[in-house]
Amino acid sequence: MNYSHYTDLAVSLAADLANDLDLSWSPAEVADFVAARGVDRPGRVTRADVAQLLDLQGRLRKVFERGAAGDVSGMAAGLNRLIAEGDVRPELTDHDGSWHLHFRDDDRPPSAIVAAILTAGTALHLVGRGMGRLGRCAADGCGWIYADTSRGGKQRYCSPACANRDAVRRHRARAAVAS
Repeated sequence: MNYSHYTDLAVSLAADLANDLDLSWSPAEVADFVAARGVDRPGRVTRADVAQLLDLQGRLRKVFERGAAGDVSGMAAGLNRLIAEGDVRPELTDHDGSWHLHFRDDDRPPSAIVAAILTAGTALHLVGRGMGRLGRCAADGCGWIYADTSRGGKQRYCSPACANRDAVRRHRARAAVAS
């Protein structure tokens, strides 16, 4: 079974949530945020969902930080706790014409649906692509976390912009030493 779309979507959503979600966001902004990242039918987001997702954001960030620090056991334990607390259960579905697994229960609140999708998807991403696929941006002063969805698994930056800025910084430092 090919999980790559589901896992890439989920782990990217996890990283985006850990980096981007802000306390000032309205429920509508949160709904737009998750929908823009591929979560179909998230449901009606409430203030309670925003609060739940902010709590998840902090806990998820710790999971990513453990991964970035090379603490694979701590990362796995943290992710396992999130999966257990979210009561994530796979279910076979063919809602779109092809059989696949869903890790969501549409009768649950949107925050629970998002938590289920991103925790299960992140776990599948890590076991399928490698446990070293979570990191912290190598650019000075950035600090954002990322999920490495690259083919080779060598990602070091959260974005091409950070990679380019760091390359320019290194080039200028070499040029200054040379002159």
